[in-house]
Amino acid sequence: MNVHEYQAKALLRESGVPVPRGEVATSAEEAVEIARRLGGDLWVVKAQIHAGGRGKAGGVKLARSLDEVRAHAEALLGRTLVTHQTGPEGKVVRKVLVEEGTAIEREFYIGAVVDRATGRVVVMASSEGGVEIEAVAARAPEKIVKETVDPAVGLMPYQARKLAYAIGLPREAVGKAVPFFLNLYRVFVEKDASLAEINPLVLTRGGELVALDAKFNFDDNALFRRPEVAALRDLDEEDPKEVEASKYGLSYIALDGNIGCMVNGAGLAMATMDIIQFYGGRPANFLDVGGGASKEKVTAAFKIILADPNVKGIFVNIFGGIMKCDIIAEGIVAAAREVGLDRPLVVRLEGTNVELGKAILDRSGLPIISADTMADGAQKIVEIVGKGA
Repeated sequence: MNVHEYQAKALLRESGVPVPRGEVATSAEEAVEIARRLGGDLWVVKAQIHAGGRGKAGGVKLARSLDEVRAHAEALLGRTLVTHQTGPEGKVVRKVLVEEGTAIEREFYIGAVVDRATGRVVVMASSEGGVEIEAVAARAPEKIVKETVDPAVGLMPYQARKLAYAIGLPREAVGKAVPFFLNLYRVFVEKDASLAEINPLVLTRGGELVALDAKFNFDDNALFRRPEVAALRDLDEEDPKEVEASKYGLSYIALDGNIGCMVNGAGLAMATMDIIQFYGGRPANFLDVGGGASKEKVTAAFKIILADPNVKGIFVNIFGGIMKCDIIAEGIVAAAREVGLDRPLVVRLEGTNVELGKAILDRSGLPIISADTMADGAQKIVEIVGKGA
């Protein structure tokens, strides 16, 4: 789960990590009032969307008067911001963060991520702040330094000092960097984050370290024990179909193809998408109904696929182990009748109660095309959709 920059900074502030003073606004009038409360003669107005690259896309503006604050807020709010992470469709800006200006001396990078290879948290730092860390890794990987954290003891002060010296922080700033890095690690672990980035981490002209920008991703599987994090979820930033799928515990990701897929098991779902592409088709989604789905869950999954106007045909590929084929068949029939099946449907069933499942589909009277194998099903749906294109 992603959160907005202003939410990430609130978590950092609560954990003792210095961040600029600022508040979020949903109107130009609010933005001006916030700037007035902050005082000073320089403010930053930042679009709040779940995507990086906002600065390059024109989503971060400096204001040197209250009139400029108003103008920037009016220009950003309601605008569709397109960045390299949003895709061409972009994201609508519904909130802006208004912050006090910061006198920047130097920019750095600090972040933490779960390393799946070692099963431990890795804290990374770089002297190349304000630049995408992926670009630094490609251009100058030696400028990224890492410390792997032993989960039994956490990030140690000596590791924090090593990182601070390695990225070139001045000696007088190292003492401030150590608690900064330790607190960042602490909030990362306490909130079950999967990614935390401060980019840039700035050294101000007054010698202070400040998190000028912040990004957090959280482990969805841990949200049940982190209600304070789950409460930060912004449904306006997510695909409505993915939001609906999450209500039923479905693993769904919308893609840009035209063949809807419903599969049980993540590995089989990936293989299904691969074989559709192998035969020249384009999958419209990743959808895993899981190993123990109920009839209601399958019905919900099928309705979500049919609700996508880009879907021109559907391929259901089920290998029934714990998930019985007859349950899948009942869900397909119920959903198709409820929403009205108006697109080609190819179904491949194999495994537990497969004959019973096929019989349910046959008796339904629905125009369902049966497939014997995964390859057979993929070929059939690609050919049918191709003819209708």
